[in-house]
Amino acid sequence: MTDATLVMDGALPAVRLERHLPDPPAVVWRALTDPDELARWFPCRILVEGGAWRVGAKLTFPFPPAVIDVTLEGEVLVYDEPHAPAYTWGDETLRFELHEDAGGTRLVLLDELAPSHAARNAAGWSDCLDRLEGKEPSRDGWQARFEAGARAFAPALGPQDGPPAGYKGG
Repeated sequence: MTDATLVMDGALPAVRLERHLPDPPAVVWRALTDPDELARWFPCRILVEGGAWRVGAKLTFPFPPAVIDVTLEGEVLVYDEPHAPAYTWGDETLRFELHEDAGGTRLVLLDELAPSHAARNAAGWSDCLDRLEGKEPSRDGWQARFEAGARAFAPALGPQDGPPAGYKGG
């Protein structure tokens, strides 16, 4: 089963994931923007031009070569501390929303993407958000989430692509 849903109101479809985190938005904000915090849960490093997050800053996303030999480029689109960072990530747009909720934070992630990438990215982001929550994803969790997402999303979006070419796992 996937915990991601589809959002179809923009130019591209988006997968939406939501988590309740026990920490307040200021702490979650650091997890989304501090390089040391990002290393705990994000799938690759994020290098910020000039070292400071700001609208228009160029971003570089080098993946570990043991996972895949890819480096994506991006740009900061929104930087509203501590509520909403958004940036391009290759051909996609990642939007995070942080809302105070019951003493913690309701985190919403929207990934605007190519239709055929919805199931694989929903599965991958689910694993990443598990890590952000302090949970280690199960080894077969990605595959089960991908298959559930493919079944759920294919009627609206068409066939779903598996891992990208050159992906070595991780």
